[in-house]
Amino acid sequence: LVLSLAWLGLALGDQETEEEVVAKEEEEEKQDEVPSDELKEEDSVLVLHEHNFARALSQHQLLLVEFYAPWCGHCQRLAPAYAEAATTLRNESSLARLAKVDATAQTALANEFSITSYPTLKLFRNGNRTHPLTYTGRMDTEGIVRWMRRRAGPSATLLQDPNSASTFISSQDLVVIGFFKDLGSKVAQTFYEVASEMVELTFGVAEAAEVFQAYGLSDNTVCLFKKFDEGRTDFPVDAMQGLDAAELTRLLRVHSLRLVMEFTSETSDQIFQAGIPHHMILFFNGSSPAQLTLREGFQAVARDFRGKVLFVVVDVTGYGGEVLPFFGLSPADAPTLRLVKMDNNRKYQMDQDSFSDTAIRTFVQAVLDGKMKPRLLSAEPPEDWDTRSVKVLVGKTFEQVAFDETKNVFVKFYAPWCSHCQAMAAAWEELGERYKDHENIIIAELDSTANELENITISGFPTLHYFPAGPGRKMVEYKSTRDVETFSKFLENGGTLPEEPPAVSEGP
Repeated sequence: LVLSLAWLGLALGDQETEEEVVAKEEEEEKQDEVPSDELKEEDSVLVLHEHNFARALSQHQLLLVEFYAPWCGHCQRLAPAYAEAATTLRNESSLARLAKVDATAQTALANEFSITSYPTLKLFRNGNRTHPLTYTGRMDTEGIVRWMRRRAGPSATLLQDPNSASTFISSQDLVVIGFFKDLGSKVAQTFYEVASEMVELTFGVAEAAEVFQAYGLSDNTVCLFKKFDEGRTDFPVDAMQGLDAAELTRLLRVHSLRLVMEFTSETSDQIFQAGIPHHMILFFNGSSPAQLTLREGFQAVARDFRGKVLFVVVDVTGYGGEVLPFFGLSPADAPTLRLVKMDNNRKYQMDQDSFSDTAIRTFVQAVLDGKMKPRLLSAEPPEDWDTRSVKVLVGKTFEQVAFDETKNVFVKFYAPWCSHCQAMAAAWEELGERYKDHENIIIAELDSTANELENITISGFPTLHYFPAGPGRKMVEYKSTRDVETFSKFLENGGTLPEEPPAVSEGP
């Protein structure tokens, strides 16, 4: 009986249960379905894929699309702000809508629009999918809304008479007005282009002769009106050369800043995005009346270097306290001055702090003229720095170790907070153990947040550099896989990776 049942089981093994049949039919129906082009939303954001993308473009005149990856931390942080911006625009009945595409799932769309990083935001206008505009605004709710509003409406308000111009100027702390005798001219069109991009400023235009006269103008001029510092800055338009969009953008960005900027959470983006190559910084204690008066001398000098040096004050007791470690400072060091070159983060310090306008002016000019050497940070070396399997370098010991002509030195430049550095820490320690007794190979590391080097600028973490033995102070950047075996191949091959033999395919 048992055997007969066993055979029966084998014979019936290819038959399906009722549940299995239903499941199979549902799966076949699902496969036969043509993907819908229906537009669905999540938190006011349109969810797009390759089958509804064209429909979305045809239905929405201005469509900002975020191409994201579900695992991307930057995308996850953007999501709430993006959804809030989408809700704001939809509630305004704006022409502008926001959408998103999972670029890891919708690879055809990702390839079509050359998506190589996440998140990438692109604006599609009037259904045109061949020339989307790259998003250039801030990655927050207000930034996205302002950027989209500027593109949905006129980029500049037409001011038809002196009263409307006066009301417009009074409405904001900062406004820009383009005075053009012909609003259809090329220079006026350039002005409109700049207005479309600089969403952080409010723009107006005037053509009427009476408005020109009210502001003492006779030729095409761009005027920046502000309720601080000098109150108004004029940029006359050269009749021969016209307007250069990039130069006008730079001038407006520079002159829209206060002569002396206070570093706060609200101003930090302005300060770092101004494009001014040097920052002169006064660190002060905001609770000290005596230190508050030091700002006066600072203000007196700032105008002389406008566009070349941005003068910034940092209250060490407030938001500015967060940047002190970058300068190797503590609140007790205030008041003190530092000048930073923004292209390489080199920091300059007076031999002795002097806060007179004459002393500050002399110091700043000396740095600009290349007459001052940077003050480089260096931590103190641990007592056992050279007995560890991974040598611990600091600013003051780096030269003697890395450029030892008898040694090949492999150095990891890292930041303690860097997750990528933390992920490879174990591999670097294992590499150190492997070569700790080698006669001419040294494995080392340097904390780049606490140490600075005169001729080496580290811009990302971790950065790996190999310093080969011999004369010439050579340096080779390692850019391959970060694992022990690949590191070892690199070292054993004298600072290069051996070429893999080409794969030979077998013939038929």
